[in-house]
Amino acid sequence: MVRGTLEVLLVGAKGLENTDFLNNMDPYALIICRTQEQRSSVASGKGTDPDWNETFVFSTSDDVTELIIKLMDSDVDSDDFVGEASIPLEAVYLEGNIPPTVYNVVKDGEYRGEIKIGLTFNPEGHRPDEYS
Repeated sequence: MVRGTLEVLLVGAKGLENTDFLNNMDPYALIICRTQEQRSSVASGKGTDPDWNETFVFSTSDDVTELIIKLMDSDVDSDDFVGEASIPLEAVYLEGNIPPTVYNVVKDGEYRGEIKIGLTFNPEGHRPDEYS
């Protein structure tokens, strides 16, 4: 088992289902890597096409098979679930870097838009500037 850090670049989303009927929704993302969870900033008033361009770092190992991104709409009373994307991690463990890629956002098994995510895996004891 190889341990290291997983860098997740949350670029943005497009074509999300609007959960606010009177206003633009205020989306944010919950990024979940096994038991670790991080939250993006709220893209206030950005509606169905938010941009974040935020990076999150998780400690992980190559036996973690997927990353879950849950998209939420921030509301005063309670936040609404917009949808989620499940991102397989096998390719980033093999390649080391996956450039920003579009993944489907689903809710109740139906397409609800797309999200763009970039991934980088840095194994422990390996400096990114080293030559193999």
